[in-house]
Amino acid sequence: GVQTCALPISYGSLNFIGDLGGNVGRGTTFIKDNNLASAKPMVGLNLTYYPSQWLGMRLSANSGRVAGDDALIIGKGGPEEDRKLRNLNFRSPLKEFLLMAEIYPTAFFYFKNNNFAQKFLPYGILGVGVFHFNPQGQDLTTGQWHDLKPLHTEGQGFSEYPTRKEYKLTQMNMPMGFGFRYFVTDRLSTSLEILLRTTKTDYIDDVSTTYIDPALFGKYLEPAQADLAQRMAFKGDPYGLGSTTASPGTQRGTPVNNDAYFSFGI
Repeated sequence: GVQTCALPISYGSLNFIGDLGGNVGRGTTFIKDNNLASAKPMVGLNLTYYPSQWLGMRLSANSGRVAGDDALIIGKGGPEEDRKLRNLNFRSPLKEFLLMAEIYPTAFFYFKNNNFAQKFLPYGILGVGVFHFNPQGQDLTTGQWHDLKPLHTEGQGFSEYPTRKEYKLTQMNMPMGFGFRYFVTDRLSTSLEILLRTTKTDYIDDVSTTYIDPALFGKYLEPAQADLAQRMAFKGDPYGLGSTTASPGTQRGTPVNNDAYFSFGI
């Protein structure tokens, strides 16, 4: 009942897990901190080769979007309040290419006279990939969206912050997950799967470390860009003082946790 080759189309949603948005309490690194309202559609094309009943090798090309917004946080008086008052948001197109192994553990067992067990196959997924992103933020003054990387919102590339290198928009990821495949016929199957991608970057949402002195934007950027960078770097009032800037060195993101995203699809 296992195919030797398949060329399926996939459709689902992309969900971001990073510094922006989240739920009650401190930010975490897994699905607990996901806002379903920020999920965006994803489509993909997959080429899978099955050298044996227990193993499939899949090459996937997927396209979609990821997003995050502090306004989605439901504040209940805990640590999440600072993130909600920060009031940052982002969106980003995302394209990826993944090379993954599908492992079917039940293929090692023989289910005599059990038609359902032969057609319903759980599987695990593990692989490596590359993805491209380009974060944009919304200017609350005009409502327009702007690319964030050229604005150096956390001083990336500034001599005052030598450890903050400019991040690359193409990065590696590591997909892992599980799914369930059902063979309708010997030639037709459908599957439902969840696939997490961990990454080596904390800048998918352009947020990672601390606020910088807004005067530095004028040192490195043209006046119009510097003014825009200041507006995009700080959109809230974490201290409740009606200020238009955040104190340099205070927390903007959490650099100890890299960004991740996951898909849930068919």
